[in-house]
Amino acid sequence: MGPEELRRQAQLEDHHFWYAARRRQVARRLPRPARAGARALDLGAGSGGNTPLLTAAGYGAVALEHHPVAAAYTRGRGLPVVQADGQRLPFADSSFDLVLACDVLEHLHRDDQAVQEVRRVLRPGGHLVLTVPADPALWSAHDEALHHVRRYTRESLTDLLAGQGMQLLSLSAWMVLLRPVVALRRRVSRRRPTTPTTDQPVSDLEPVTPLLNGLLGAVLRLEHALPALGNRRRGVSLIAVAVSPRA
Repeated sequence: MGPEELRRQAQLEDHHFWYAARRRQVARRLPRPARAGARALDLGAGSGGNTPLLTAAGYGAVALEHHPVAAAYTRGRGLPVVQADGQRLPFADSSFDLVLACDVLEHLHRDDQAVQEVRRVLRPGGHLVLTVPADPALWSAHDEALHHVRRYTRESLTDLLAGQGMQLLSLSAWMVLLRPVVALRRRVSRRRPTTPTTDQPVSDLEPVTPLLNGLLGAVLRLEHALPALGNRRRGVSLIAVAVSPRA
């Protein structure tokens, strides 16, 4: 992502309905620490909005972010952050009990290498919780603005994790109820005009009125209350939990 998109993300992350819904989905799936002193890595932490979830769940949390602008936002929250490439993690083997990767893998040309690195730094029996954008049919200017390399299907994400020896525990879609609205918007935005100052596509990340934010948030809270909804139906994103096999 470019600096302007990162700035927009940092401004929206604490209150926008989409980010709030993603945090609820992630928090539901975070396993409780299995031992005293358990450590968790927020891989591709962005502006740091998800890292506190790890602390709240009982982990000693470390944020890792590659982009210097995003890393600065995370530091601005008073969070410890390591600036490094997610495809070459600067940590020893078996350093973490949990890795969280929220909308990270779609940015990486070598997502397989990133998952391989995650498995390396996880302790045996450690968990990976991740979210990714779903369904290549939804590809649009939004993905281009965010520098996505791909959108995933259930099959491609399952194959990615299995190919690096991770054992999939759960996989479901979310933003199921809003998918028709998003699909319509993405069709329109495939040829969205670029910004006049940067000549670049613009993402769907933008402020919404408090009323609309509340209404859309209520739809996603309803979806959160119906967890089986994402087991078979298509959504805008996928969320998975996988475990590093024990020796």
